[in-house]
Amino acid sequence: QVQLVESGGGSVQPGGSLRLSCAVSGATDRKYCLGWIRQAPGKEREGVATIPTGGGITDYAASVKGRFTISQDNAGNTLYLQMSDLKPEDTAMYYCAAGFYHWWACVARSTDFNYWGQGTQVTVSS
Repeated sequence: QVQLVESGGGSVQPGGSLRLSCAVSGATDRKYCLGWIRQAPGKEREGVATIPTGGGITDYAASVKGRFTISQDNAGNTLYLQMSDLKPEDTAMYYCAAGFYHWWACVARSTDFNYWGQGTQVTVSS
């Protein structure tokens, strides 16, 4: 059973930076697609970024490309989302998720994952 626990959310002014972390456990039996997904109040979930376990091709939503970076530590125990030049429209609950890996499905726009964390709130406001 894969378990995911996010941390690192908070409040920041526009133009600021935050790094989200996700502790990943139980994801050693096969290859997974790891992703960050966000949901703002009254809006649908939006895929933000994806990366396969063990490294590989990353993918980003157009709205965050060039500002956000997804990565994982060498041991594969922690997933990160480095967020820079934050904008008010980045305000949302951010979720870490893991899904069974298929190369065609490990893309940022996907919100179809098998395991989800509880979420961490990011608020960008002046």
